[in-house]
Amino acid sequence: MPSKVNLIYEGEKELLDIIWTVTNVFSPCAKILSDYFKLLDVHNRNTLNDIQFYHFMHHVTDLKKNEIMMTFDMLDWNSSGEIGFEQFYMLVCILLCSEYHVENNFRFRHSRPVFELLDMDGGRTISPVEFQASGFLFNLKVHALDKIFYEFDVSGDEVH
Repeated sequence: MPSKVNLIYEGEKELLDIIWTVTNVFSPCAKILSDYFKLLDVHNRNTLNDIQFYHFMHHVTDLKKNEIMMTFDMLDWNSSGEIGFEQFYMLVCILLCSEYHVENNFRFRHSRPVFELLDMDGGRTISPVEFQASGFLFNLKVHALDKIFYEFDVSGDEVH
């Protein structure tokens, strides 16, 4: 019996190939995404500020303002008030995976950057509060978050 990680649903393989093409930095899609980023960067600073980011996200997602701004803060790794192409690229990959419901595969294949993204306070741990606050990025509902968190809470310090 295959493990849950290796399970690929019918038709998901082709979709994963498409997602891989976009997430592969050497693909032509990465060049297109880079060009798109440059179009959004109206100040020619190779970054997007919170206002540019908000308008982009408001246009391409149905996230609420507070979720968009939380996403910006999560991606603004150095607290500069701007995000660069690397963060934008990761965001687009997350959005595509969420759109096509292959978030689990993305989280598994990119566990380190996802962990760093969810670790909002930089404490090298993810608390239940951080986990629940950021679950909207991966289409996770509260009950699913609780289940996942407690399955992987290796320290046991957050179990109530």
